[in-house]
Amino acid sequence: MPEPQYIMSDEGFRLATYMWGEEDAPTVIAVHGFASSCRDTWLETGWIGSLLQAGFRVLGVDQRGHGKSEKPARAEEYTIPKLVGDIETILDTWMVDPVLYLGYSLGARVGWHVCSQFEGRVERAVLGGIPDGRPLGRLDLAQANAFIERGVPVTDAATQNYVRLAERVPENDLRALVALAGGMRLGEENTDLGDPPSQPVLVATGSLDGVLEESRKVASLLPNGTFVEIDKRHHFNTPGARQFRQLGIEFLQTR
Repeated sequence: MPEPQYIMSDEGFRLATYMWGEEDAPTVIAVHGFASSCRDTWLETGWIGSLLQAGFRVLGVDQRGHGKSEKPARAEEYTIPKLVGDIETILDTWMVDPVLYLGYSLGARVGWHVCSQFEGRVERAVLGGIPDGRPLGRLDLAQANAFIERGVPVTDAATQNYVRLAERVPENDLRALVALAGGMRLGEENTDLGDPPSQPVLVATGSLDGVLEESRKVASLLPNGTFVEIDKRHHFNTPGARQFRQLGIEFLQTR
């Protein structure tokens, strides 16, 4: 893993980015999901190595609140428009244009809006495990905050899963991640998908994923969308599936 190269968000938060590959190769921006990081989702699963072998350049991102990026603890700093704005700032700073987009879970939801708002800059996209409606809506904020502030045990099963997921990655800050979940509930812009992207988009979701039917519905809204079901994978292990990686790279290679 290379040392991060930091970019400042519009609000002044440090965003960690990483670059692999030849400068003149087509660039894939890789954006991870909730409670993960570029290393966790894309490097350790073999995606970056496979993308390089396929002739791509890879621009990896730690989204705000994750990895080596800054981790504000206020929900207001984690709305979808701000996360989308971070990607725009990163593309502007690296002067990457056009780009291919690879996103998973929260990174896929951010990617939906990036593709829709910047159609001239994003040629095509792979969106894995994309949720509909309110992202992270199953996390019980009251229980999560009680656990953080007073050590009260979490009893809600979905919230327990999110806490375990957050604790799995050493760099995570649970307080920042719970703030992110709260930020997803602020304003209609976080729940409304808005206009679908017009670029070719591959939506890929595990057959055992709780958001499978939501993802299928989202894919049906795309004028140039393709949906694939990743065999015997749930939400947390789909990024490491060889089927997902092979289909995703083949899709990105299509011209």
